[in-house]
Amino acid sequence: MKLLLDSIRSRTVLTLLVGLTASHLASTAISSLGGWSMHGGVLSAGSIASTLVMAAAIVVFSLWASSWITAPLSDFAHAAERLGMDVNAAPLAEDGPEEVRVAARAFNQMQTRIRSFVDDRLRMLAAISHDLRGPITRVRLRAEQMAIDAETQRKILADLDEMAQMVDSSLAFARDEAMDEATQLVDLSTLLTTVSDDAVDAGHRAEFAFDGRLVFLGRPLALKRLFANLVDNAIRYGRCAEVRASVDERALCVIIEDQGPGIPQSEMENVFKPFFRLERSRNKRTGGIGLGLATARTIARAHGGDVVIENRPDAGLRATVTLPRRAQEEA
Repeated sequence: MKLLLDSIRSRTVLTLLVGLTASHLASTAISSLGGWSMHGGVLSAGSIASTLVMAAAIVVFSLWASSWITAPLSDFAHAAERLGMDVNAAPLAEDGPEEVRVAARAFNQMQTRIRSFVDDRLRMLAAISHDLRGPITRVRLRAEQMAIDAETQRKILADLDEMAQMVDSSLAFARDEAMDEATQLVDLSTLLTTVSDDAVDAGHRAEFAFDGRLVFLGRPLALKRLFANLVDNAIRYGRCAEVRASVDERALCVIIEDQGPGIPQSEMENVFKPFFRLERSRNKRTGGIGLGLATARTIARAHGGDVVIENRPDAGLRATVTLPRRAQEEA
């Protein structure tokens, strides 16, 4: 029986054969029970009942057959969706019809290669950043001992400090991305309240007001880093962070607004590139390295969502985080 049902084609043929045979036998049995004619004997009660029974049987068997045949494909689609949100998701079970098993095996091999590719790049980034610490320290010591004017020495040391900060940020980024954090239900309302309160405790202007819960299935520490980066950006470049949220049956939406100068329309996507900084209002003097927005978008997309930014009509910048809801969150 296993060999007989080892492909989608054989399953389809078998279900059609069983369905048509059963409907024919049922209609024949009903037809044999008919005993009166309508309007000159054109149609009998038995033939009408036979036709209805055959149609109903075909519909029932078709629904059952389609579910039986397409169930492995549905599992395959769910696995692809999980991979899009978490490269470390559990592999797809290699069972079902032959065609689905072959596709599942190829899918799992692809997932393994992607995970290996990401891990290799993170290890390379961490290794390069770690190895740069030594040369930067040595150059700094030599610069401090060089017989040069004070202004030139100050500029050299400032550049070295910036390089060291970039190295530290790269190491932190690689460490956070390599962290295998478990996915769980998170109340984003509580998380956003904590992020805003932390900013207020540090002496900044930040506020978040939302009544109710914003339950989301994700990685708690990563989500906190996502919103903390956006709130920190709003405070650093826009003097304050105004956070609000909304929810519907399909998605959660969190908006962070500031009162800063905004950014040019042509740079809306560039600011999401790692280490990219605008030369005017958002330069190294403000303390930014250029990983905040890049990290935020990476985390959001890893959860199946996204981060977009736009200039507000009056003044300031608006960052919008959209995260998709799932059945576990609604339960």
